[in-house]
Amino acid sequence: MIPTTKFKAALGGLALVAAAAVPISAPAAASPATLQVVSAAAAKPVPHLGYSTQTLKTLEIDFQYQQTGYWCGPAATRIALSARISPPSQQQLANELPTTTNGTDWIGQVTRVLNNHLGTGWYETKEMPNDPPTQAQRDLLWRDIVLDIDNNYPIVANIVAPANNHPPGYPNYTIYHYFTVIGYDSSDMTVLIADPAGFAPTATYWLTFTQLATLIPPKGYSA
Repeated sequence: MIPTTKFKAALGGLALVAAAAVPISAPAAASPATLQVVSAAAAKPVPHLGYSTQTLKTLEIDFQYQQTGYWCGPAATRIALSARISPPSQQQLANELPTTTNGTDWIGQVTRVLNNHLGTGWYETKEMPNDPPTQAQRDLLWRDIVLDIDNNYPIVANIVAPANNHPPGYPNYTIYHYFTVIGYDSSDMTVLIADPAGFAPTATYWLTFTQLATLIPPKGYSA
């Protein structure tokens, strides 16, 4: 096996934060306690992008809302690229992915386009077919978030959000979507989302890591 750029980085001792053990729960209506934690995360103030502390790190990006109802994939990809380069237009990325009026079929298309534009092999496609995800899948997701954000690589996630498990502001039905993870806070296990949909009252907001881990299955993410 030829080590990937990311594998070499991990071997080189770049900062990794061990994933906290997050209990796996069966898909069901959220408890009042869970809803309170989710609401608290969504209400958490978003710091100036690029801000970092010992436990918190956010990336600077060039944000754009998606320009059509089906360009969430191109928009999320553009946001990720903007942390490292002057990004191409959503139209160009829609052509390259490619994205149709049915959306962007697979997260692997995003991985390919990210690596092509950055001239790297850093990004890898991580599938999360189990719903709820296994503990190993949750651990890998947190490891990827910390490793990527610490090295200035946002993560693009393909999510499925049913009505009983929505990010802030989403309409009351199942949403198939792409958004970008641009930060984390290990002190309370939250992740900062840049969401091109425009459902939320702000372009960026916090989610609990637990909620993010339940939104991605059965899809995947580029990290």
